[in-house]
Amino acid sequence: MSMPFYVSPEQMMADKAEYARKGISRGKSSVVLEYAGGILLMAENPSRLSKIGEIYDRIAFAGVGKFSEFDQLRKLGVRYADMKGYAYSRDDVRANALANAYSQAIGDAFTQEFKPLEAEVIVAEVGDAELVGHENNAIFRIQFDGSISDHQGFCVIGGASDDLNAYLEGEFRADLPLGDAMALGRSALQRATEGAPGVPPENLETCVLERSLPGRKFRRLDSDRVRQELGA
Repeated sequence: MSMPFYVSPEQMMADKAEYARKGISRGKSSVVLEYAGGILLMAENPSRLSKIGEIYDRIAFAGVGKFSEFDQLRKLGVRYADMKGYAYSRDDVRANALANAYSQAIGDAFTQEFKPLEAEVIVAEVGDAELVGHENNAIFRIQFDGSISDHQGFCVIGGASDDLNAYLEGEFRADLPLGDAMALGRSALQRATEGAPGVPPENLETCVLERSLPGRKFRRLDSDRVRQELGA
């Protein structure tokens, strides 16, 4: 009688983590930066498939890794926000609650499914001076195993995230104008292992959560606006 195949739980989790990291590392990085007027989200993305998107009035999403998986997470986030806003109030839809929901969903997939998600995401919310307790920006990173962390100033996800976060720690300054924040974000993306030097504006997916806009704060910047802000 043959013995059943056995893998220790520790080894199984380590193998899943390694599998997810390899899948994520093949994607190009995305960077989120606070600037004087709100939050900037940038990704090197020459394709027409969006890595950045709007979730709700003041909340945006950025993902890296396997597109089909992080795009499904984006859609889940939109449905979650719509249901909560409908059941309660639009002001009750918060990035921290959404990030916790993502953490649970991604963590469940990592521990319970045979194959973990090859994706990690950022949830960003621009602050609103009229909402008590939520005047400041919020940036949350959710990794492939469901671990969640909050960030101030900037956050990077993707294969070169450690190197780019270290670079931004030395270069980031608070209250940067939008053009300077975009130049810093582009400079960081160009340092990515997979990034081509001199990333052209048309290969940058660029979005902002602009605090001064009424109602919905999210808007997508076209390559002409990006080129203008960068002086390219």
